Amino acid sequence: MIKNKINVAIAGATGYVGLDLINLLAGHSKVNIKYLCATKSIGKKINSFDKRIKKKLPLITNISKVDWKKINLLFLSLPNGEAQKLINKLYYKYTNLKFIDLSADFRIKNAKTYKKYYLKNHHAKRLINKSLYSITELNKKDINNFRIISNPGCYPTSIQIPLMPLFKNKMIDFKDIIIDSKSGYSGAGKNYKKKFPQKNFYFSTFAYAAKNHRHLSEMDQEFSKISKRISYTFNPHLIPTFRGIHSSIYLKKKSNVPTYKILKALKNFYKKEPFIKINKLDTPMGTANVLNTNNCEISVCDLRYKNKIVIFSAIDNLIKGAAGQAIQNMNVLFKFKETLGLR
Repeated sequence: MIKNKINVAIAGATGYVGLDLINLLAGHSKVNIKYLCATKSIGKKINSFDKRIKKKLPLITNISKVDWKKINLLFLSLPNGEAQKLINKLYYKYTNLKFIDLSADFRIKNAKTYKKYYLKNHHAKRLINKSLYSITELNKKDINNFRIISNPGCYPTSIQIPLMPLFKNKMIDFKDIIIDSKSGYSGAGKNYKKKFPQKNFYFSTFAYAAKNHRHLSEMDQEFSKISKRISYTFNPHLIPTFRGIHSSIYLKKKSNVPTYKILKALKNFYKKEPFIKINKLDTPMGTANVLNTNNCEISVCDLRYKNKIVIFSAIDNLIKGAAGQAIQNMNVLFKFKETLGLR
C-alpha cells in the first residue's frame, strides 16, 4: 500500500465528468491534484466552473505544460478519439505513469468494432490489449496487472452489475432480455442541446438510438465472455433531470428457479461490495437514493406472468457511471482503501 500521496493530472477538467472527478478527488486524502488541463479557459480557477470545489487547486493549464515525470496517474475525461492519441505518446516514454480513461477509447478490444460504433480509426491499436475494461466489482482482481484502466460506460455499468452474476450462475434465460434505460441529460455531455435539439427538452422524455447505440458494443463484448447465446434489446431514453440512470431489465428465469434465489444470488455475489445496495424482494425504486453517490441500488420484482421478472438498477451516471467508478478503480490500482474519497 502506498503511504504517501500520489500526484494526478486531469485532462478534460471542465466537463461534467471532469468537474465531478475534481470535486471528489479534492477530498481524497491520498491524492495531490497537480494539473487541471483543458483546451480552453487556460488560467482560470476551477471553482469558477463548479462552486462545490472549495479547495485551492492549480489554475487550468494546457496539457503541454505537464511535467510527466512528477505524475503517477492521468485521468482522461476527453472526447472519444483523443485519449488514445495522448496515451500513445506517453505510455512507453513514462513507464511509471498510469492512466484511467473515461472515454470509450479502450473499452472495445476490436479496433474494427470501435470504428463501426464510434466512426473513428483507432490510433493506439498496440495498446488495446495492454488495457483493462473495469467495472470495479467485476474486475478488481486484475486491475494491478495493467497501467491503462478503461472506465465503462454509464448505461453498461447499470446493466452489467445486476446481470453478470445471474449469467455466470445460469439462473436466467439468455434470450430475449429487454433493457429499458433512462438517463439524466448530463449523460449527453455539455453539448447536449446540439445532440438533442427537440422541443420542450426540460419537460419531456426522449427515446433514441433504438438499434445502434454505442454502448451496445461494450455490452456485446462483455456478455460474449459468458455466452455467445445472450440476446437482448436495449433502448435508452433521456429524461428531464440532470443526473441519474434507472434501468429496467425484463427477463425470464429458469423454470426451476424461484425469485428469492435470484435475489439471494445477487446478495451473495456482492456481499463484500460496499457500493452495491440490494433491496428486499419486490421493492419499488428510482434514482433518489443513488444521486451524488457511488452506489448502485438494485431491486428484483416478480411480474404477473410465470417465470418473468424485472430487475431495477439505479446509479448516478456522473459518479458510479463515470467519476466515482474511476476513483474506485484508482483506489484498487494504488492499493488504497476502496471506499476512500467516495463516502
